[in-house]
Amino acid sequence: MLLTIVSILLAPLIAMQFSAEVQCTGGDFIIAAVLLSSFAILIEFLIRKTQQGKCRNLLILIAILTLLLIWIEIVIGVLV
Repeated sequence: MLLTIVSILLAPLIAMQFSAEVQCTGGDFIIAAVLLSSFAILIEFLIRKTQQGKCRNLLILIAILTLLLIWIEIVIGVLV
């Protein structure tokens, strides 16, 4: 999980080196790291505590969709 979070955070860092259009601050990386870490902990909790496969998969899917919705709202502000 940690490797996945680091690789997701490295994408904009690398893009900032090649394009002036990508402008992220340290605060952006901190917010993204906290958001990704909290959802990784939630998914790990769901995997360990949920026994049934279909229920576990549904709960993980809901968690991932919630993460994407929050991420999109923070980045673009779709719902505003």
